[in-house]
Amino acid sequence: RTGSSDPYCIVKIDDETIIRTATVWKTLSPFWGEEYKVHLPPNFHSVSFYVMDEDALSRDDVIGKVCLTRNTLAEYPKGYNGWMNLTEIDPDEEVQGEIHLKIEIINSELSRKLRCTVFEARDLARKDRNGASDPFVRVQYNGKIQESSVVKKSCYPRWNETFEFELDESFNEKLTIEVWDWDLVSKNDFLGKIVINVNGLQKDLQEEGWFRLSPGKSKASMDEGNLGSLQLQVRLRDETVLPSDYYKPLVELLCQEVKTSYKEKCGPLITLIDETTSAECRQEVATNLVKIFLGQGLAKEFLDLLFRLELEKTNEPNTLFRSNSLASKSMESFLKVAGTQYLHNVVGPTINRIFEEKKYIELDPSKVEIKEAGCSGLHRIQTESELILQSAQYLQSYLTDLLIAIAKSVNTCPVTIRATFRQLYRRVEECFPENKHMNVKFIAVTSFLCLRFFLSCCHVS
Repeated sequence: RTGSSDPYCIVKIDDETIIRTATVWKTLSPFWGEEYKVHLPPNFHSVSFYVMDEDALSRDDVIGKVCLTRNTLAEYPKGYNGWMNLTEIDPDEEVQGEIHLKIEIINSELSRKLRCTVFEARDLARKDRNGASDPFVRVQYNGKIQESSVVKKSCYPRWNETFEFELDESFNEKLTIEVWDWDLVSKNDFLGKIVINVNGLQKDLQEEGWFRLSPGKSKASMDEGNLGSLQLQVRLRDETVLPSDYYKPLVELLCQEVKTSYKEKCGPLITLIDETTSAECRQEVATNLVKIFLGQGLAKEFLDLLFRLELEKTNEPNTLFRSNSLASKSMESFLKVAGTQYLHNVVGPTINRIFEEKKYIELDPSKVEIKEAGCSGLHRIQTESELILQSAQYLQSYLTDLLIAIAKSVNTCPVTIRATFRQLYRRVEECFPENKHMNVKFIAVTSFLCLRFFLSCCHVS
C-alpha cells in the first residue's frame, strides 16, 4: 500500500471475533505490542488475524489476513514467533458454519442409488445487508445437479429435503454439497461446501452427522507478499483442569508455609519454587500462585515472603526488583488481577478521550506528515515545528489528565493493593536504612505502581 493507513487488528477463533486491538494512526508500520490469553474451544479449527484500515466516514477496509490452523500451531509446541505475509481476502474463502447431512447407498433389485438428505445448517456467513443470508443447497454428483428451496433471511436454515442420484458403479465420482446465498439482482454468494468420498461409504452404506463447511478453491493471489507482513507470537497449550479436591493438599501445604513464614524465616517450599522456576514459565507460575493466595486471603503475606527473598539476594539497591524474578512477576500478576477495575476507572476516561479525539501526534521530525490547517476556506500548510509543538501540547494535556486522575484515586485504590505496597515500603526500609538510600523505598513502590502497572497497562490499552 502507498500513503498511510490507520491500522488495527481483529482476531477471530474460527468465525467468532474475540479481540480488537487499538488503532495506530497514520502509519504503514504499526506496533501494537498487545498480549492476550484466550481460552479456546476444544474443537476449534483456526485462528485468523485480520489487519484493518479504520475509516471514520465509510466502512473499514481489510488490508489482509494471516490464518493459522490448529495443525500449524501444533507444529510449534514452544510457540510460533516470526513474520508472516498478509494475504488478500477472497470472499469464497471467508466461509463458516456447519451442515447436517445423511448420505446413504440404497440397494434395490433394479438399481443402486446414492441418497443425500439435507436437514439443516447453522452459523452460516451473513452475506446480506439485513445481517443474514438467503441460503439454498446445490447437490452435485456424476455430472448432475439438484438444488434445494431457498430459506429467506436465515443463518440457521432448515430444509429437510432429499436428493437421489444413480450410483456410479466405479465409485470414482465424489458427492459435492454446496451452500449458496441466493440474490435476486446480483451474483449468488458462496457460503461453503462439503465433498464426500462415496467409496468410503461402502462398508457402512451410510453416514450422518454435522459437517463443517469448507472454502472454495483458492484463487492465485497477485498480491502475495505485497500487502505487508504481520509479526506474531502465538502459543497453543493444552490444559487439563482436575476437580478442586485433587489440588487441595498442595494448596493447604502452600498456605501453611506462607502463614508460618510470615513472621519467621522463609520456608523451604516457596524458596525452592523461587530458585527452580525457569524464566520461560516464571510468569505462568507467578500468576497461578497469586490466584491461589488471593483466593485464600493470603496474597499480601505471600508477596511479603517473596519481597524478603528478593531483598536477601540484593546488595545493590539500584537493581532492586529490576529483574524478572518470581517476586517481580508475582507482583505484576497481583496488580493486574486485583487492580483491573481500579485501573479502568482511573485511566479509562483519558484513554477514551484519546481515541475519540483522534488527534495527530508526532514528536519525531523524521516522521512528521505536513498537512493543511485552517478553516472557513482559508487554508495554509502547517510547518514541521508547528506540528511538533502542537503534538507536544496534545501529549502534555493527556499526560496531565492521567497524572491528576492517578493522584485523585488514592482513596479508591483497593485496600489489598495499598496494604501490599505499605508492606513493600517497610521491608525495603528495613533492608536499606541508611540515609544515602532514603529514596530506595519510594523507588521500589513506584517501579511497580507506575512502570509495571499504570504505564504497561496504558500501553496495552
